[in-house]
Amino acid sequence: MKFKLAGISLLTLAICSNAMAQSVIKNININGLQRVERETALSYAGIDTNKQVSSEELNQALKRLYDTGLFSDINFDTKGNTLIINVKENPVIGIMAFDGNDKIDDKILESEVQSAPRSVFSKTKVQQDVQRILEVYKRAGRYGVSVEPKIIEKSENRVDLIFEIEEGPEAKIDTINFIGNKHYTGEDLQNEIMSKESRWYRLFSSADNFDREKMNYDQELLRRFYNRHGYADFAVVSAIAELSRDKTSFILTFTIDEGKRYKVSDIQIRSSVPDIDANMWYKYVTFKTDAWYNSDEIEKTVNALTEELSRKGFVFVEVVPNIYKDRETGKLSVVFDIKENAKVFVNRINITGNTRTLDEVIRREFRISEGNVFNVAKIRESRRNVERLNYFSKVDIDSQRVDYDKADINVNVEEKSTGYFNVGVGYSTVNGALVRAGITENNFLGKGQQVSLNAGVSQRSTDYSFSFTEPYFMDRRLSAGTDLFYQTEDYQDESNYDMDTMGGRVRFGWNYTDDLSQYVRYTLKQDKIKNVSSASIYIQEEEGDAIDSVIGQTIVYDKRDNILKPREGYYLSFGNDVSGLGGDDKYLKFDAKAYKFYTLNDYYTFKFFINGGYIAGYGGEDVRLAQRYFLGGNTMRGFETGGISARDKDTKDALGGNWMLYGGAELAFPMGLDELGIRGRTFVDIGTTGKPDNIDTSNVDYSSSPRVAIGFGFEWTSPMGKIDIDFGFPIVKQDYDETEVFRLNFGTSL
Repeated sequence: MKFKLAGISLLTLAICSNAMAQSVIKNININGLQRVERETALSYAGIDTNKQVSSEELNQALKRLYDTGLFSDINFDTKGNTLIINVKENPVIGIMAFDGNDKIDDKILESEVQSAPRSVFSKTKVQQDVQRILEVYKRAGRYGVSVEPKIIEKSENRVDLIFEIEEGPEAKIDTINFIGNKHYTGEDLQNEIMSKESRWYRLFSSADNFDREKMNYDQELLRRFYNRHGYADFAVVSAIAELSRDKTSFILTFTIDEGKRYKVSDIQIRSSVPDIDANMWYKYVTFKTDAWYNSDEIEKTVNALTEELSRKGFVFVEVVPNIYKDRETGKLSVVFDIKENAKVFVNRINITGNTRTLDEVIRREFRISEGNVFNVAKIRESRRNVERLNYFSKVDIDSQRVDYDKADINVNVEEKSTGYFNVGVGYSTVNGALVRAGITENNFLGKGQQVSLNAGVSQRSTDYSFSFTEPYFMDRRLSAGTDLFYQTEDYQDESNYDMDTMGGRVRFGWNYTDDLSQYVRYTLKQDKIKNVSSASIYIQEEEGDAIDSVIGQTIVYDKRDNILKPREGYYLSFGNDVSGLGGDDKYLKFDAKAYKFYTLNDYYTFKFFINGGYIAGYGGEDVRLAQRYFLGGNTMRGFETGGISARDKDTKDALGGNWMLYGGAELAFPMGLDELGIRGRTFVDIGTTGKPDNIDTSNVDYSSSPRVAIGFGFEWTSPMGKIDIDFGFPIVKQDYDETEVFRLNFGTSL
């Protein structure tokens, strides 16, 4: 008798079982095997010989064989004491390909599907793969996609599998609606979320592409926004995305409950740790009573208290904020409870995601080691150090308890491109049209070394440079590097001369702490002043070559939250140089800088800054033109390059000065185009310079009185490069100063 089991019923199984019960199974034969070994099939079937077989055992055997995905058809047959299992093997995939996928790369799709060349073909698996491909396209904002699997039969039980894809258009966000917002407009809330309505000027942005994960994150961004502004009860009631009939656009609707707005009426710090006096820690609270509730300030206070407690030796404590709200009065109190934790030590530091960067490059940025006491403040500092490397697009650090007194620190990073070849063309009002090419690698061979080779040609200058930096010289926190450079500059407009500079530099740097660094350097260069026939007599006297041999150092204290785009913190530096270790120049030079950054309401970033410098010759030598200070252009908006300077009355040539003071304030603000990288700014610049020591003031226009300029500008981090536009208007100046209202810097990288 013969029974098909591709849809076997319990009755059929019972009949087969009864047939088997009449005699004990002595043998099991399997027919139809080509690639699968007999022993493998028998192990999956799980039927033993020399015993009777029940219907339940046959049913389980059927399921196990089908679950392998190796067979497309199975049936049982009996012949005396022999059970015969007839199978038809699924074919093997020969070629698997994707056709029509222009927007998503083959490698991305291959990583998502289960089917692969030389794997067993399964219709169920292929249908699952189709759904996976559809999900990939939905995440990319394409909801009109269709996927059709084509199966081409080949000889020797093989098939080729082709996924034919029609990608369809991107599903844009047509409208974003907010329901329940009483205190903020829809436009205000749209500025807070990642999703944006489709507009023509978002040509280079993907913010108007619908993404379900992005919409989920938008709900968190809304919660953070309201929590920062006093709405401690805020909630997103629902978030709905409606797809249009043609599957090309979405309407997003966020229904929210703003809740009551609260003011802080009381702040307390309580400690259950005997050695911690709560009254000593109020100075680390970052907000005051009668202020609107702000969840960010709560978090900042927790971090500040945790960090300071750790530094004072209290590493086994945690700070827990508790909020007590009075909905009737709209007041709340905040209580920070300092509690003692169990003593925990670092078991292992596990690093994942770094396919290129060596583990040691990440580990050396950690301020905590395996076996050390678990310290939240040091882990936070370590994370900031790893982020500052600028090798990774994401740095996640979490901890996992592995024993009652041990925890692992798990570090997961996502690497980004750290090397690039660039060819740039652009224009600036300072240097005119320019062409630049260069090769830069900031993580050479994954060792964290920095190598760059650059060349640039503009209407006013030509420069070539090579640079190499080893950040951990001799396996210590000591950076070492070298620079080679050659540059020509056209100063005919300012001072009727040209200058060539060539030379090299050796430098070393080390960190006393994560914020305090010192750098020393030795520079040997040659300056050549030429083409001075119509220049000032003071410039003509310096025509020719001069060797400058300089040793110098700079101390830097950097507390900025982000080096590239700072929003909070400050930066201080002081440097000095001594020239005269051989060569022609002899001078002492001092430079200092101070920057302060402060962000208000997460939108408006204030920058306050002041720069100063002083240089003086010694040993009877005057300070040469190449070493003096000039203000204007990039250093003082509203004035031309060298526009603020002592100036020859006859030739109007800028002669520079032996000291300089320059500062001001700048406010950067959003313009509703953040997703395009466009921000506005307004500024006030104040500056002045001294005069050279070796000039006769009767022949020179000079005043040390401050110059002041106000203005506004824009910064666009565009796909073609960074574009800066500034309009500066001098409101305090001297008659002989050279002014410049409009300043443009434009560059593109191909």
